[in-house]
Amino acid sequence: MAIQVSVCGPRDCTGEDESNAREVGRLLAERGAVVICGGYTGVMAAVAAGARSAGGTVVGVLSRPDREQANPDLSVVIPTGVGEARNGIIANSGDAVIVIGGSWGTLSELALAMRRGRVPVVQLGGWRILDREGRPVPGVRHVSSPEEALGATGLWD
Repeated sequence: MAIQVSVCGPRDCTGEDESNAREVGRLLAERGAVVICGGYTGVMAAVAAGARSAGGTVVGVLSRPDREQANPDLSVVIPTGVGEARNGIIANSGDAVIVIGGSWGTLSELALAMRRGRVPVVQLGGWRILDREGRPVPGVRHVSSPEEALGATGLWD
């Protein structure tokens, strides 16, 4: 069975997040991983384009009940009709979760992946979660490049 990596990030993202997502997608595809994402614009579109450029498979788990507005670089489209609840499906489907950038939806995916507790959660850019004393919350693996993001998953050790 192929390794599956969920990549989460905002639909309205920075140029840096877009570039990082495209590279993460390409690197994942080169390693034969299936990319799972939300299937729309921003980080989701960039990771899909990166993976497809390297011949990879990309699964888009859509919030809508139809394929409208789905990214054209998706290999498989799953229209759920469950709205933002699809974030739980995305967070639960990967052997690792890579979070790129930050938004409220992205934060919910990070939280769901951390709550799941069974897979590595890697964050590249975006928001930093702090505890009540202002310290980084343990468990999230913070990295500064796409290459480090893949390495931090531990999937190819």
